[in-house]
Amino acid sequence: MNTITTTNFNFPNQKSVYHGKVREVYNINDELLVMVATDRLSAFDVVLPKGIPYKGQILNQIATQFMELTQDIVPNWLIATPDPNVAVGHLCTPFKVEMVIRGYLSGHAAREYASGKRSLCGVYMAEGLKENDAFPEPIITPTTKADNGAHDEDISREAILEKGIVSEEDYLILENYTYALFQRGTNIAASRGLILVDTKYEFGKTKDGQIVLIDEIHTPDSSRYFYAEGYQERQDKGEEQKQLSKEFVRQWLIANGFQGKEGQAIPEMSDDYTTTVSERYIELYENILGTPFVKADISDIETRIEKNVLQYLRDKQ
Repeated sequence: MNTITTTNFNFPNQKSVYHGKVREVYNINDELLVMVATDRLSAFDVVLPKGIPYKGQILNQIATQFMELTQDIVPNWLIATPDPNVAVGHLCTPFKVEMVIRGYLSGHAAREYASGKRSLCGVYMAEGLKENDAFPEPIITPTTKADNGAHDEDISREAILEKGIVSEEDYLILENYTYALFQRGTNIAASRGLILVDTKYEFGKTKDGQIVLIDEIHTPDSSRYFYAEGYQERQDKGEEQKQLSKEFVRQWLIANGFQGKEGQAIPEMSDDYTTTVSERYIELYENILGTPFVKADISDIETRIEKNVLQYLRDKQ
């Protein structure tokens, strides 16, 4: 299986490279960022041992298309996409929080609720909810943006302001952008027969102080989707929702005894399983974007990416 799980490029005027959980970010002359979406798969803040074919292309193309679909309501960092796995944008200083927004009691929120908690990140969750029920209104449940592979931690709005992680003036802008993006994503999903259940957004500041959307948006790594058809019927019967997200990977890991906790071994991922994961990612791409997925040439992904980025940087000079 041809996948790209790590890169070691040396582009002209390259200042540094940051290796994230999934993306590798090259700083070009303290002006541009070249963000390479690899085929790595992370869950529970752990990178799993095998790459997923086409996953990087899928994430990059969903994210960049949604950047274009939302740039009228929120400015973003994106400048160009010179390769199916690559986005190029403005160098920004990231805020140290991720803005998680939830329209439904699912995933982490549902697990916390099931344990008896009725407050998440300082936000009250009403009694009497079932897993995957809609909240009366979407709720923002931020997390800290962890460094060096540490776990992201839930944090309240009040704690963010008290600790000075984000100024109140900036945080109000982040909140407004988060609600507006989630509404747009919800509308687009609904038009394609999907429900945008929850998602996260990351923001940064450009050199001139403008707050912009960065990283990814509405991808299966950052979002959870349900199929709208049959949603209410499944809820009424207490059945699991049919969903398109990375949650199925988390559930597979949990079923195989892994939740990212110390001492737990990552279960073996067979070629058949990684193919299944790839097919699920392609399914989400085609559903959420409403267009067929066109597989890029993966015979030599690394050479292809390097050639396309170098050509872009040359043309930009």
